[in-house]
Amino acid sequence: MTIDVDAVLDALARREAVRSSDPAISVLRALIADVDSIQEAQRLSSVSMTPST
Repeated sequence: MTIDVDAVLDALARREAVRSSDPAISVLRALIADVDSIQEAQRLSSVSMTPST
């Protein structure tokens, strides 16, 4: 089975499900999930500060 690399990367970038038993794709999915969880945590914990005059 030949995987179209550009199509897979585009789908992963759009956070679409990609079915594959390829270990490299599994690693990419895990990295994306990790980045998404970090970004979500940062959004929940962000604080806006304005300087006092």
